[in-house]
Amino acid sequence: MNNDYRYLISSRNDRLAQDAGHRPRFFVRTYGCQMNERDSEKMSALLAALGFEQAQSQDDADFILYNTCCVRESAEDRVFGHLSRLKRMKMDKPSLMIAVCGCMTQQQEIAQKFEDKLSYVNIVFGTANRHRLPEFIWRTIETGRQVIDISGLEEDSPGKLPELDDVPVTTREYPHKAGVNIMYGCDNYCAYCIVPYVRGREKSRDMDDILHEAEALAADGVKEIMLLGQNVNSYKPGFPELLRRVNDIPGLERIRFMTSHPKDFSDELIAAVCDLPKLCKSVHLPLQSGSTRILQDMNRKYTQQEYLTLAQKLTTAGIALSTDIIVGYPGETEEDFEATLEVVRKVRFSGAFTFIYSKRSGTPAAQRTDTVERKIAADRFDRLTAEIYPILLEINQAKVGRSLPVMVEGIATSGACKGRADDYALVHFPCDLPLKQGDIVNVRIDEAKTFYLNGHVGIK
Repeated sequence: MNNDYRYLISSRNDRLAQDAGHRPRFFVRTYGCQMNERDSEKMSALLAALGFEQAQSQDDADFILYNTCCVRESAEDRVFGHLSRLKRMKMDKPSLMIAVCGCMTQQQEIAQKFEDKLSYVNIVFGTANRHRLPEFIWRTIETGRQVIDISGLEEDSPGKLPELDDVPVTTREYPHKAGVNIMYGCDNYCAYCIVPYVRGREKSRDMDDILHEAEALAADGVKEIMLLGQNVNSYKPGFPELLRRVNDIPGLERIRFMTSHPKDFSDELIAAVCDLPKLCKSVHLPLQSGSTRILQDMNRKYTQQEYLTLAQKLTTAGIALSTDIIVGYPGETEEDFEATLEVVRKVRFSGAFTFIYSKRSGTPAAQRTDTVERKIAADRFDRLTAEIYPILLEINQAKVGRSLPVMVEGIATSGACKGRADDYALVHFPCDLPLKQGDIVNVRIDEAKTFYLNGHVGIK
């Protein structure tokens, strides 16, 4: 049936192209994580297969798709702010078709908001029915009515998604690197997190499907792959085995993965990170809090000491650690916050994403009444970053004088380049060599800043 919708839309777009002299144009805006980025690439490929052509900006588009995030309230606020602009655009261009999908729309109250207050949005769909986009587009064309469908979270099998996987991704943000989703959903149910409720229970993709996708990307010139999942460590039948299989793919030069849950980080996985030559020696290991009491309240399933023991194993093996930390979680005391600072000082993270707790409706934490005053949370946030930033600078200063292999990510017309070292450090360097994205060059580090390094190219 979905192929019928594809045919109908493709035929319509062919006719429009003949009449207007150009094809209808689409624009996709992505909010949130790298999994969303990969989903957007696949939906963009699907739209291209339907006979749309990609617009350079949403101002030139006939079809606009927002792929949304709901991890924090600020992400939702940005979406609704941008949608208000689209309302004005649609008044000037009534034929404009607007679609919103992703984690934010999977929430029943948000879907209801679109029905009640945002009738100018044509299509609203969730995280488990992306493959039905052709159907939703055709229903909108035929009826002119708003289509809202957030069904299928448990019924469908997002581990397979053949309707999206059979459309080759022809356009990526970076030609040399790509994400590959290895699993969908989450079984951990951290008390503050909305993800299990909007992406469903954990489902691992078939290993052969993952390997075929990775092989196709490598054949298309991709040099670095990021394996993606809410908790890649719990991939079935086994994450270390998957890493070994991906490491054997010809053409790939670097492999990264995220996100890892500390409770599932096995010694076998540590050995894989250490031993596999293509696997980058950097791991993102969310802490969230350094207080065992708060970790228990969060349902994180590890203690401060268990996290420190794991972190020591990784750093002793020469693996750089980055992390996520939340301050101002309900019930957090000054003693709890000091425990977080203690972990920061002991582990010495090479990167950290820091957040003030954001209430998410439908989660257990949202029911808590022992909230932390906003002013106190903001003060703790400032104190946390004041602790982290000097450590980042010290870690970078230790690299001055060293030569690091850097994969080129950006090249300016001026000859200025930027790239990532194996440990994910951002490196800026001038270069007159005929480089392209994905090339790996040796860069001698001359200067250290808090968030990046400056250097010059040595021998390629």
